[in-house]
Amino acid sequence: MTPDLELTSVPAWAVEPTCPTADLTGRYWTVLAVGTDAAAIAARWVGEIRAVHPNARPRLHQVSDADAACAALGADIEAAVVGWRLLLAGPAHVCLRIRARALELGAADDEITVASTEVATREVYCAHCRMTTTAATGLAEEITCPGCARRLFVYHHVSRRIGAHLGFATTADAPA
Repeated sequence: MTPDLELTSVPAWAVEPTCPTADLTGRYWTVLAVGTDAAAIAARWVGEIRAVHPNARPRLHQVSDADAACAALGADIEAAVVGWRLLLAGPAHVCLRIRARALELGAADDEITVASTEVATREVYCAHCRMTTTAATGLAEEITCPGCARRLFVYHHVSRRIGAHLGFATTADAPA
C-alpha cells in the first residue's frame, strides 16, 4: 500500500518534475541551476524577478554538480540578509542534497523554491551500513546496497538532514 505522498516527507517535486514560478516575495536571490536542463528554468526565473524588481541583481550560478552548487550556496548564504531567497533547479536527487545543505546553513523551507528536471534517480541512505547510493529507482522499489549487500526497500521518507531517501532491509535474514 502506497501512502498519500502529502503525508510523507517526500516533496512533490521529488516525484514529478516541476517548474514553479520564481518566489518574488524576496529582495535578494540566489538562483542555482544544476545541469544543462536547468539553465532555461534559471533564466526564466531571473527574467521573472527583473520584471517585478527592475533593480534586482539575482546571483545566478550555473553549475554541473551538487558539490559546485553547495560551494556557491555556501558563499551566497554567508552574505545573505533578510529577504534572501534560494531558487534551485536541477535533478531532484541533487536538489534534495543542496536543500539539505541550505537547511544546515540556516535557510528555512519557505525561502527555497525547487524546480526538478528529473526524478527517476534517487539517493538512497542504507539504514544498516549508512552508505548512500545513487540509483535509478522508484519509491517502494528495491535496490541492492553496495555497502552491505542487503536488499533495500526505498521508503517514502526523505531525510531533511542528508537529502536522501531511506532504504531498509526487506528481509530479516539479510546479510549482516
